[in-house]
Amino acid sequence: MILVTGGAGFIGSILHAALVRRGHETVVLDRLGSEGKWRNLRSAPPARLLPPEEIDAFLASHPPLEMVYHLGAISETTALDGDLVWATNVELSLKLWHWCAARGVPFVYASSAATYGDGSQGFEDGFDGLERLRPLNLYGWSKHAFDLAVKRILASGGARPPHWAGLKFFNVFGPNEYHKGPMISVVNVKYAEVAAGKAPRLFRSDHPDVADGQQRRDFIWVDDIVDVMLWLLDTPSASGLFNLGTGRARTYLDLAHAVCDAADVPRAVEFIDMPQRLRGQYQSYTEASTQRLRDAGYAGQFTPLEEGIRRYVRENLAQPDPYR
Repeated sequence: MILVTGGAGFIGSILHAALVRRGHETVVLDRLGSEGKWRNLRSAPPARLLPPEEIDAFLASHPPLEMVYHLGAISETTALDGDLVWATNVELSLKLWHWCAARGVPFVYASSAATYGDGSQGFEDGFDGLERLRPLNLYGWSKHAFDLAVKRILASGGARPPHWAGLKFFNVFGPNEYHKGPMISVVNVKYAEVAAGKAPRLFRSDHPDVADGQQRRDFIWVDDIVDVMLWLLDTPSASGLFNLGTGRARTYLDLAHAVCDAADVPRAVEFIDMPQRLRGQYQSYTEASTQRLRDAGYAGQFTPLEEGIRRYVRENLAQPDPYR
């Protein structure tokens, strides 16, 4: 049995379905709500769907878990309720860490590239120099706070799961993200604009050294994320804090052009002013260093941006039923 927190969400539902295909029994900790998230689980209903308020009782029942994948979080970069974000993103993560450590259960958790802030300190993963990072928003800070908590536990000789990994997700895109509202991927938003007969719109740069459309991010196809998480299930020797991006930053202009190509429409872009609420909190550049993941033994190849967008558009977004 494997516990997947956030298992009805975007990445969680793709991971959950992959585990079911492998023959694993899964328990999904999540809320379905009224935004259609149940459709993310339609092709592979879990053995049990657990609401978050029942996590303590579930853990107290001493379930025989093979692995805990902790993906559940408040992930909005514009979140403002600090107490709620701390309770969800830090306290729950610590609870699961300690439970797994006490019972010898492997633990994989989602961190974020948002922990790197403006990127001025680089994008090297691991714990060296972690204290120098300055996230730009509450979400990134909460993920950074848990990474720091793990570092302190390890440095003090505290109890740890027998096998653990923290994954700093970069810009993930793919099917089953449709409930995410303003946090939906840029690929999805640009396709919606193109499908409506409009040119994809990009924010003008708010950085004097970066031209419009030349903001660069490390965009990664969701299946590559899941492949790494399944590899961790099979590779108990690989513990640590790892970046999870392709290792190659691409421009937003590249992305917009790839969406147009996948939709078979002429390339065109319209630039608009960046909203005031994002100025000073917008990462103009991210690029994962993937060497530590490679050194740990992961040999999989990451999907090129154009191929991931082509698959997403043609296999999902352009279909009557876009769900996986």
